[in-house]
This record gives sequence, C-alpha cells and structure tokens, in this order.
Amino acid sequence: MQEAFGVVIVAVVVLAAIAAVVSLATSHRALDDLGKGGLSLRDGADLPPAGERLPTGMSASGAREAEIRQMLEARNARRARRGEAAVDVEAELRALSRPAVDPALLGEIRDLVEARNARRVRQGKPPLDVEEEVRRRLEDLG
Repeated sequence: MQEAFGVVIVAVVVLAAIAAVVSLATSHRALDDLGKGGLSLRDGADLPPAGERLPTGMSASGAREAEIRQMLEARNARRARRGEAAVDVEAELRALSRPAVDPALLGEIRDLVEARNARRVRQGKPPLDVEEEVRRRLEDLG
C-alpha cells in the first residue's frame, strides 16, 4: 500500500505539470484579452474627443453651478404652476454651494479661538470677537 501511494503522488504531479504546460500554451490569447470588455478603455481609443470630455477644475464647478441653477429654475417653474411663491434662485444657489461645516470641527475651532483669547488676555491684549474669529478661520479653511 505504501508503494502505491508514492506512485499515485508522482502520477498526479506529472499530470498536473502537463496540464499546466498545455493551459499556458493555449491561454496567451485569453491573457491578451483580459480587461478589454465592453466597459473598458483601450489605449484611449474609446475616449471622446478632447472638446467633448468632461470638464475638470474650474470649468467643472461652473458647469455644476449652471446645472444647479437650471434645476432651481425648473423647481420655481413647477411652484409657479401650482400657484406657490417662487424662491430666489441666487439665494438658494449660494446656500447649496456653501460647504457644510462639521459640528465637531466647529467646536474645535471655537475651543482654539477661546484658548487664544485667554492667552491674549493673560498678555494684556484685548480679546478677539469669538464668533467673528471662528467665521474667519472657517473661511480660511475653504
């Protein structure tokens, strides 16, 4: 029984090696086609021409703003058809474009300003307006 086990192991290893060589020899085409499905980009050939590409940077934010304005105007048109009062599009656009402030970040900035004020008072300098300083720091962050 022990001798048969060694023969079986050798036979399985030899057959696996032959199968690996055969699959390697026949699969080069499959490896060449890997990643070239209907949704993949092939060497930029599937990209739209430069003028039709999606905008980036400042032009992207301008396009985004124009789309938001268009959506707000359409919403105003629906409100007018229902007999409701129209909303100021520019005010809504400013409100939507304003970055959201994380309450934890706001708390950290307020703590920083209060600590700075305490230092200023210890140095004999007048304290800063906390709300104004917090607003200024938030504007500096973007």
